[in-house]
Amino acid sequence: MTREKFFGAMGWVGMGTSVLMYVFYLPQIENNLAGQKGTFIQPFMAAVNCTLWVAYGLFKEKRDLPLAIANTPGIIFGLIAAFTAL
Repeated sequence: MTREKFFGAMGWVGMGTSVLMYVFYLPQIENNLAGQKGTFIQPFMAAVNCTLWVAYGLFKEKRDLPLAIANTPGIIFGLIAAFTAL
């Protein structure tokens, strides 16, 4: 395997684990909706961070789609987790 292919594969694996990290906000969202409120600030800041990374990935000269795709669920699930915690 060439170095370029290795790092390409590593990027896609990183994207997959990043997506899973944010999908795992679902239990917190379920707890929030059941009345066991979590914190607002951590998932909200994760959403802000992911928004910046998505913008960076999409608007840089050579788009970085794995970076943008990996962080998109963080925006969605981070905001849902944050606002259900209120």
